Amino acid sequence: MAAPAFQAALLHPRHWATWLGVASVWLLSWLPVPLQAALGAGLGRAIGHLLRSRRDVVRTNLRIAFPQADAPQIERLTGQHFADLGRGVFETALAWFAPDWRLRHRGEVTGIENLRAAMADGSGVLLLTGHFTTLELGARFLCLAGVRFHAMYRPYNNAVMDFLMHRWREGRSGLPALPRDDLRRLVRALRDGRPIWYAPDQALDRRMSVYAPFFGVPVRTITATARLSQMGRAKVVPYFPERHGSRYRVRILPALEDFPLGDEIADATRINHVVEQGIALAPTQYFWVHKRYKGLPPDMAAVYGRREA
Repeated sequence: MAAPAFQAALLHPRHWATWLGVASVWLLSWLPVPLQAALGAGLGRAIGHLLRSRRDVVRTNLRIAFPQADAPQIERLTGQHFADLGRGVFETALAWFAPDWRLRHRGEVTGIENLRAAMADGSGVLLLTGHFTTLELGARFLCLAGVRFHAMYRPYNNAVMDFLMHRWREGRSGLPALPRDDLRRLVRALRDGRPIWYAPDQALDRRMSVYAPFFGVPVRTITATARLSQMGRAKVVPYFPERHGSRYRVRILPALEDFPLGDEIADATRINHVVEQGIALAPTQYFWVHKRYKGLPPDMAAVYGRREA
């Protein structure tokens, strides 16, 4: 799927606010990286105190994921998470706009031999990860390491952002972005032996999900991972980005063995466990502001105060 062509209509005054916002992010990306880190962390902590309802969501998620932590520990983790969220805003700006020379020395990719081994027989690969605050920058470091992959693409209602996001994803990853709901194209790419970036840790469609444990609590989990792997005759290779101070590491793990099994619940449980392993590498850098536990079985009490779909 080719990136959309630039059209003069994108310069219409109704889009000026979007262009101004993009220009502001571009300017922020040129600040010294240590200053970006400090500003981002401070901004994130401030927002965490202002958005009390969202802070409660983070606390609830952390209590479920780390039941051994006491109240002060949960509060520290919550504060650090919002600091990581704030830093993630600036890291996204770097991922989108920073030239290669500015990033190359700041990160490393380990385990790339695992990806090469998985693709050695011509198999396609689902590059499986989770929604981390370092997600965009982690993908950029994969590109810097020479990994070419299809990014899944969701159309935006904002025409300018639709144009730019498609261009950014395709320009950095080296292969065309693929619509996430176009099963035929996804399967074809996998059968052609290509990698596809994939994050299955947010269940968006109840019709394609089952209840599987995530940190011990059964939660709605999409089944598409096993389906894509089977239909595309593809392997699943997990990778996880993590920040260490002002440096970054992307770990590529070996391909999952004996996957899929053909049991939807067992396969979904396996994927959730893999994501849990990635979270353990950088616990506060996971996207805990997402209401991951809103999709609980009907016989379980809601954890966010009221039951949500």
